[in-house]
Amino acid sequence: MKKLSLLFALLLIIACKQNTSEEKIPVEPDNGIGDGATPPKVFSFSENIEEAHNKAAFMTREAISFDINLKFGGSTRLDGKVSMTTNSSKVRLDRSNGTSIIYDGEEVFITPDTANVEDARFDIFTWQYFFAMPFKLTDPGTVWETQENRLLDSLQYETAKLSFESNIGDSPDDWYIVYKDPETNRLKAAAYIVTFSKDREQAEKNPHAIVYSNYQNYENVDLATEWRFHNWNAETGFGEKLGEATLSNFKFFEPEKGFFEAPESAKPVKK
Repeated sequence: MKKLSLLFALLLIIACKQNTSEEKIPVEPDNGIGDGATPPKVFSFSENIEEAHNKAAFMTREAISFDINLKFGGSTRLDGKVSMTTNSSKVRLDRSNGTSIIYDGEEVFITPDTANVEDARFDIFTWQYFFAMPFKLTDPGTVWETQENRLLDSLQYETAKLSFESNIGDSPDDWYIVYKDPETNRLKAAAYIVTFSKDREQAEKNPHAIVYSNYQNYENVDLATEWRFHNWNAETGFGEKLGEATLSNFKFFEPEKGFFEAPESAKPVKK
């Protein structure tokens, strides 16, 4: 009888150990020491901004349009409608004066053919890029360099320098100092140089900056509805205000066939 009781106790202990083992759910391989485990994704500076603006949702749509009113020195510089594919492969700018500039993915055209081509290439690429910047920070050819924190409106912002590999876009020598909002991770500002029609050394003598504000959540995507332009200096930061822009009437859409194609009467705009 004692032998049977001892055997029963032994079997009970073994059963308890087996149940305890089965109930353990390890959180990661190798008993949680980290070897072989898949770590949580750590976003980079640029990925944090894209995530905050919901690039994933933005890129599921084919195209977007918006109205823009841009002023410098108190005078209207541009009033019109920008339409673009969300990957920026095609862009159309319809000015309120009846002029249209079209980038069909390969060339730039302007219509009517009597329109002034001055600044046409600058306009078709620059304003749509400022709008799309939060969604293009990890595009192929982008190069990032960590910078020191910088001051804007009495707050410290984490910054990084964005430049580009050779032969990227119309102005591969451009660079941007990007400011990330410490609370929302959204794009707050970007200092920049414009090398369009000038060399880099000349452009670096006169850098400017754009400040994004009044964000609107449109179909789960954060879009700035106001821009401010300033002089900018690497040592002193933001200077005199130069201009401003208001963006409105955001609309995702599926372009009709030929929407981003120039009419036969359009005039090519060369570099």
